[in-house]
Amino acid sequence: MRSILLLLLAALGAGSAAADVIAVIGTGRVGSALGTEFAELGHTIVYGSRDPSTAAVNELVDRTAGDARATTQAEAVKGADVVILAVPGMLAGDITKNLGDLSGKIIIDPTNPLNFANDKIRHGVDTSNGEIIQAVAADAYVVKAFNVLSWQYMIDPGSSGGPISIPLAGNDPDAKAKVAELVSSLDLHPIDVGPIDHSRWLEGMAVLLIHNNFGPLPAFNLHLREIE
Repeated sequence: MRSILLLLLAALGAGSAAADVIAVIGTGRVGSALGTEFAELGHTIVYGSRDPSTAAVNELVDRTAGDARATTQAEAVKGADVVILAVPGMLAGDITKNLGDLSGKIIIDPTNPLNFANDKIRHGVDTSNGEIIQAVAADAYVVKAFNVLSWQYMIDPGSSGGPISIPLAGNDPDAKAKVAELVSSLDLHPIDVGPIDHSRWLEGMAVLLIHNNFGPLPAFNLHLREIE
C-alpha cells in the first residue's frame, strides 16, 4: 500500500510540495524507523545525536533517502518544522531542556517513561512525559504519538495482519491535525484522544502492551474503532 502511495506522490509531484524538515532526536530503533520512513515520503530528515560522527549514525544517514544528515541534538532542531523525540523515556524532559529554543515547533513524543524494577514494568513518572515535555517547551506544540506500537510496525504496519491505531494527545488542534497527516502517511490510523494530560493514560496503555508482548499473555496491537 505504501509503495503505491509513493508512486502516486512521485507521479503527481506531491512529495516535495508537502515536505517538512523533521528533526529526529535519537538514532535508536524508533528514531531510525521513523526517520527512514518519513524520508521515503519526501521529508528532509536531520538526525540529532550525542555523537553524530559514529559509524552507526553514518550508516543510518546513508540509508535514509533524500538529503538526510546528522548533527548534534541542539543543532538538529534549528530550522526544523517537526521534532521527534525518539529518546530514552526517563530522560525525555532533561533532553528537551538541552535542545534550545523550540518555540512554534511541533514536537512528537513517542516516549514511555518506564521503570523496570523488581522484574516488573511500571510507569516511571507522576504525570506523563507528554506533560513534562510540554512544560519544558511551553511555546511548542507537543503531541503524544507512536508510543503504543513497536518500531517494527512503524516500518511495516501491514505485517501486523490488520489496522493499527495511533492515539494522539495534545493541546493544539492544528498540531494534532498535522501529526495525524504524518501518521496516516505511514498507513497507520490516527485517533484524537484529547489534551496532553491524557498522555498518562497512553503511557499506561504502553505498559500493558509491553507486558503482554514480551510475556506469556497474548500479544496485541491497538485498533480503536471510531463510532459514527
